[in-house]
Amino acid sequence: MAIGPTSSGVALAMLPVAEEYKKVLLVEPAVADSITGDKWNKYIFRTGRNSSQDAISNAVALDKPGVTIATLAQDYAFGRDGVKAFKESVKTAKIVHEEYLPANTTDFTAGAQRLIDKLKDIPGRKVIWIVWAGAGNPFKIADLDLKRHGIEIATGGNILPAMASYKQFPGMEGATYYYFGIPKNPVNEALVANHYKQFKTPPDFFTAGGFSSAMAIVTALKKTNGDASANKLIAAMEGMSFDTPKGKMTFRKEDHRAMQSMYHFKIKADPAFAWGVPELVREIKPEEMNVPIRNKR
Repeated sequence: MAIGPTSSGVALAMLPVAEEYKKVLLVEPAVADSITGDKWNKYIFRTGRNSSQDAISNAVALDKPGVTIATLAQDYAFGRDGVKAFKESVKTAKIVHEEYLPANTTDFTAGAQRLIDKLKDIPGRKVIWIVWAGAGNPFKIADLDLKRHGIEIATGGNILPAMASYKQFPGMEGATYYYFGIPKNPVNEALVANHYKQFKTPPDFFTAGGFSSAMAIVTALKKTNGDASANKLIAAMEGMSFDTPKGKMTFRKEDHRAMQSMYHFKIKADPAFAWGVPELVREIKPEEMNVPIRNKR
């Protein structure tokens, strides 16, 4: 068994390798839907969330009567997968525009103006939902004085350094995969305490993901009495539930995706932290998210 790489591109390149060598590959935290979708094979399991889980949980948080939404995303698989899943999940709110910009965008002025033009004259609550990762700061669109038009920003969770920009948006809503202060369970308490003790900082969500994958491996090996052969592991892991810092996860038998909770949050600007603090509104349970099966098994 191997634990898979961080980026979706590298993870996708590893999928046929796992099949060729008949070794279980546990993917954490690459998010492309295709990893457990059309590029999937029976050796692939995923503990990390994917674009659909990110987007669906954000849709659950924002999909309310009278809400009008425009989206801002990077123009590659991560952004387009996220918006596609978000749109599929929004049943009540109205989506009026999708804005896609190059992944390395630094000047968001033109895209922001198109978003404003689509939203500014619409009554009711108006939201720009941002799905972005890596380079660039899409929150610079706030420099165009969105408040003057009654427009809010919403987004998902991120690593702690990236959430420094969230601090200027107290009250901003979204949904996240993990934030160390949200889950209340013994596993998370132990992870946070030991991480502070060793590193003097809280665990970030990639840290929690790695911890979850390790717990999945240990659980699987206990079930197989230490037998690490692929067929034994696959039989043990399909439908297997295991503890994580987020609570229980379960590998869905059909596509080996870890079904897991997500967290609806509102941002609080707390002077004790360098980042905007996502305060829990409510836990979004796996059964509340209609995460599609896309692997055609």
